[in-house]
Amino acid sequence: MTIREQMEERELEYLSPYATLSKNSKGRKIKEEECDIRPVFQRDRDRIVHCKAFRRLKQKTQVFLLPKGDHYRTRLTHTLEVSQNARTIAKALRLNEELVEAIALGHDLGHTPFGHAGERALNELRPGGFRHNEQSVRVVESIEKEGRGLNLTWEVIDGIRNHKTSGRPSTLEGQIVRLSDKIAYINHDIDDAIRGGILREEDIPKKYTDVLGTSVKGRLNTLVHNVIINSVDRPVIQMSEEVHEAMQGLRVFMFENVYRNPVAKKEEGKAIHMITNLYEFYIKNPEFLPEQSQNMLKKGEELSQVVCDYIAGMTDTYAVKKFTEFFIPESWKN
Repeated sequence: MTIREQMEERELEYLSPYATLSKNSKGRKIKEEECDIRPVFQRDRDRIVHCKAFRRLKQKTQVFLLPKGDHYRTRLTHTLEVSQNARTIAKALRLNEELVEAIALGHDLGHTPFGHAGERALNELRPGGFRHNEQSVRVVESIEKEGRGLNLTWEVIDGIRNHKTSGRPSTLEGQIVRLSDKIAYINHDIDDAIRGGILREEDIPKKYTDVLGTSVKGRLNTLVHNVIINSVDRPVIQMSEEVHEAMQGLRVFMFENVYRNPVAKKEEGKAIHMITNLYEFYIKNPEFLPEQSQNMLKKGEELSQVVCDYIAGMTDTYAVKKFTEFFIPESWKN
């Protein structure tokens, strides 16, 4: 018996009846020989961590564009916080921690530069729109490894695709990531907003802090505990009605006071301008696209899709660099 098979047997003995067992995975689109050490979801997690799109998350905006300070979240640190929350919940519920971690680490691989401003720009520009969850799936299926993709399991792909609020993950592990994403971004965005002088702790309505807590740490503790307590030995991941309503109310508060705050978002117009101009430039001048994009066009991919792939994959700094290259006169460049 291989080490992998021994680990799969331990899953069978230890995990909840509602857990997704590695040995019961629906598999990969392209069949592969099994690893002798790692179960399939651990293997998927490793592939995501080693892929180029994951490394680029460190230079992609979460909420604040070019913040003055080293402690603001990036798309990478957001991803790690989602993973940490999700693993805590999965371990407590005896669900498959490796599946949860793979989904969490891959859920935002398709996010654009400049946060949701970049996503909104591409959504308006591309016929048929642009959604970062679908782009994340495209990254792992069709873009990474020079177009070969990572060949992840069905369960990981399903969790990545369905991590948004409107999604319906097929596994409890996917449901954990879907909730953990909200838990992470609501709380760390409050922390960053306070750090940036956009918000004060006392600005948060008392009707939410009375239920969730009066600090980032306290609210995280409340939310994670509540998910665990209300999901133990049940075929669904859920919160109590009171806590869920408070979290949703806090999310609305954040949209009104931070995500749409003119101080926090004053640079977004410039970011949208850059994305728009880059998109239109590449549509009119596809010969400037890199070799991998050219190869995708030769395979019959739509130009609008290939341009979106390229721009969505850019870091903030690289997008600025390309904009400067194409639109700023040489004499004005530093």
